[in-house]
This record gives sequence, structure tokens and C-alpha cells, in this order.
Amino acid sequence: MQNERLRFHVVLAFFKVNTKECELRVCEKKKKKTAREKKSAMPELPEVEAARRAVEENCVGKKITKCVVADDSKVIDSVSPSDFQTSVVGKTIVAARRKGKNMWLQLDSPPFPSFQFGMAGAIYIKGVAVTKYKRSAVNDEDEWPSKYSKFFIELDDGLELSFTDKRRFARVRLLTDPTSVPPISELGPDALFEPMALGEFTESLHKKKTEIKALLLDQSYISGIGNWVADEVLYQARIHPRQIAASLSDESCSTLSKCIKEVIEAAVEVGADSSQYPTNWIFHSREKKPGKAFVDGKKIDFITAGGRTTAYVPELQKLSGSSDVRETGKPRRKTSKKSGADDDNNDDIEKPTIGEEENLETLKPKKVTKAGTKGRKPSKKKKAGESDEDNDADGSDYNNDQDEKKKPGQTTNKKQAGAEKQSKKRVQSNQNSRNAKRKAK
Repeated sequence: MQNERLRFHVVLAFFKVNTKECELRVCEKKKKKTAREKKSAMPELPEVEAARRAVEENCVGKKITKCVVADDSKVIDSVSPSDFQTSVVGKTIVAARRKGKNMWLQLDSPPFPSFQFGMAGAIYIKGVAVTKYKRSAVNDEDEWPSKYSKFFIELDDGLELSFTDKRRFARVRLLTDPTSVPPISELGPDALFEPMALGEFTESLHKKKTEIKALLLDQSYISGIGNWVADEVLYQARIHPRQIAASLSDESCSTLSKCIKEVIEAAVEVGADSSQYPTNWIFHSREKKPGKAFVDGKKIDFITAGGRTTAYVPELQKLSGSSDVRETGKPRRKTSKKSGADDDNNDDIEKPTIGEEENLETLKPKKVTKAGTKGRKPSKKKKAGESDEDNDADGSDYNNDQDEKKKPGQTTNKKQAGAEKQSKKRVQSNQNSRNAKRKAK
């Protein structure tokens, strides 16, 4: 009896320990998931600036002893891997430069490696913490260098640096003067390094008849501001994302200029570590589902502005000014459960505008009703592009007053079919009558 009790208590203790371990694992997974959700979706000015500073702090003054460039002509632009490697090996990194979302390594002599980060481009330095974001591909436990590495160098002190791109939207170039050629030559003033004076900024806004969100995303106007930064500065400035720039008051222009500076500097100050962003930022709720997204207790809505999914607070960001400015944004679409991790929040892919989306709807193919389907009433009006065969497929009755197209050897109207049957009956009746008379004679 005592042995059985002992056995029972041992099993019970074992069960409790296992349960506790499971709970701890679940908590850890939840924490990791929350941390992932708070990371920005893709590199914008703060993330690229964090990468630039990491290179500047760890790589400047060191010589490149080894270089490996991926054989990927989509990412490695207009230069062969062998020529790229030959051009940089033996040179010393003098500085790390950036404009907008572009970065380049300034060597002791040209040409210089230049990086346009795209959707998932990221700089990694082995043994050095560099800001990660949701789309970046390399984790601490992954192989090194990553299979997604496009540009890899080893320095004379053994330090290793890699530029990775999982989604292949980035561009790596070898340029003699990066600032004199596209895309950098086409960029507007850098939002951090070259802020416009308030008077100049206000005057430029009053000349723009475009929506303010679209204008902030225009890299030829201001470079470095992407989707989440634009949403944040507009929320902090209490400006509706679809407000026409020219309609903004001088006070609103001043507030917007101040918020651009404050948001970018705050993000850069913490190395683009989004877990350290202020708690009153809309950033932390941008990834939540519509109806469940709030900031400071106020509801966040999602519309399309500037061709991108846009988060804003209707209670605080009022649309005002010109009477022809209407709030026509559509809510964010729900992501399919079947979609992979790589497909979520594709905000950096240019989406069609509202009008374009409506036009696209008309181009979608019509559904064909399957033969034998019961219980479905067909539309009384024919849809454009539908054939009679599609309409008749389920064998349902149509409005008898409709004129249907008739195919050879087929009747498509019940009245016509009935008339033909009546005619056949009359012919048959007359024939029977004649036969009867002949027999009587």
C-alpha cells in the first residue's frame, strides 16, 4: 500500500514539473512572438542608419582581405561577381555613408560598394548586434554567412560583414560616385541629415496638391521616410493621411516638420530597436487586426493612402479643408491563413490606388455556374462576357419575357418549346383522324 502511494506521489510530482516546463515554453514563445510583431516590417531610414552606424563603429579603418559576391544578377547590378570581388579586396574602409534608404561603403579609392535595401536587405556583422526587422532573414542560430548573403567581406582583424536579402528586391552596386547616379542622385533631401528649414518646408507643402501621406512617401521630395514612419509622424502631428498638402495651415506644417524630426531622431537614438519606441506611438498597433488596434485607448482604423495600407486614428486625425477631398480609403484586407510568413504585411510593394482597385474588380473573370447545381436562382440580367451556355448550365427557369439567343437545333425559351409540342400534338391528332376515316370507309 505504501509503495503504491509513493509511486502515485512520484508520478504526480513528475506531472507537475512537466506542466510547469510546458507553461514556461508557451510564455517564452509568446514573448518572442510579441517581440517579432513589434519589429518594423522593412528597412526605412532608422533601420538603415542603425546599420550605417554599426559599420562605422566596427569596420572603419580596417582592410578588406576577402570578398564573396553572390552570382545573382537580379540583386548584384551590372557587375560580375569576380570583377566586384577584385575591385574591393585589399582596400580600406574609410567611412560608411547613407542617403535615404541607401548606404555605401567609402573605400580609400573608388569604386565603392552601394546598397539599396529594398524590402528585406540587412547588414549583419558577426558578433555585433545590428537591428533586425521582420523581413530580415538571418537568426543567431542560422548558418554563417547566410545562404541569403549577397555581399560578404572579411576584414584584416577577422571581423566579418554580410549584406543579405531574402526577397531579392535589394540592389548591390559597384559605383565610382554613388551620389552622382540613380537612385541616390534622384533622392530629395535626407530626412535626418538634410532637414528643410521650416519656411522652405511650409512653402513647398503649399505648392503640392497631392495627399500628404503620398507626398511623404515620395523619395524625390524627402528621402528616408517609409510607410511606418509616415504613419507615425502624421499621427503625432494629428494630420489625416489623405489631407491635401496645400490645404495644411502654417501651424500644421510647423507641427509636421517637428514630428518628422522627433520621430526619426527617437528611432535612431535607440538603434531602431522598436521595443524601445515610446509606448504612445501608433507603431506598436499597426500589425493588429482592424477592430482590435488601439493607441492610448483610441481606435485605429486602416485605409489605403499613397497606395499603402495606412494606420490612423479618426478621432484625432480629422479630414478637413477642400470639400472635394473625401475619405475613400478601404479597410485593410485580412491576410489568408494559408499565406506564408514572407507574405504578410507586404506594404513595401506598390499597391493599386482605390480607383485602380475598382477598375481591377471589373477585369476579374465571372464565376461559371456548375451544371446540376440546385437551389441557386440565376440573375435576371446577363453579366458582361457571359455566354448563353453559362446561363443555361444549371437548367433553371429564366424570365419567360426575356429574349434568349437561339443556337442551331436548340430551343432556349419555354414558350417556344411549348408551342412546338402543341403543334406536334395537332399534327398527330389530324393524322389519327384521317386514319380513322379511311378505316370507316
